[in-house]
Amino acid sequence: MPANVTFILGGAASGKSAFAEQLCINAEKDRVYWATAQIFDSEMREKVSLHLKQRGQGWTTVEEPETAGRVLDALTAGQICLMDCATMWLTNHLLAEHDLDLAQGDLLAAVDRCRADLVIVSNETGLGIVPENKLARRFREAQGRLNIALAARAETVVQVTAGLPLVLKGAL
Repeated sequence: MPANVTFILGGAASGKSAFAEQLCINAEKDRVYWATAQIFDSEMREKVSLHLKQRGQGWTTVEEPETAGRVLDALTAGQICLMDCATMWLTNHLLAEHDLDLAQGDLLAAVDRCRADLVIVSNETGLGIVPENKLARRFREAQGRLNIALAARAETVVQVTAGLPLVLKGAL
């Protein structure tokens, strides 16, 4: 088990990434940013650019959309890694038509093996209406299962709404 896992949940544009970044900065460890997003269009390119500017200097960025072990197994005890975000990671697997249970199992095993502190950002997708299409419903259910599993492994779980953190488990 890593030294510390902090799980940050929130809706889209809730301030969860900025909050997670500040937690990593405050840890005063070597910072690694695990970018899970894939850039397929100008809108995503702009969003990634904004995140880079917001994050600032002092981060080692690892772009890996799917393979958790490649990122987490390489980390050391003197580092803190921000996974931003578990939702994009899950989306990558869903759209590639991978076995989601197997992918989730691989991620959780990598989290368990990791020697660095981890801060994992994820979207809370279960607060809205039931999606109208099968793919969206499958995603929402898979995201819910992943969030439950990650929260169970975390020492600290924080929900961020309107930039304000609410500790659900543990302490900051």
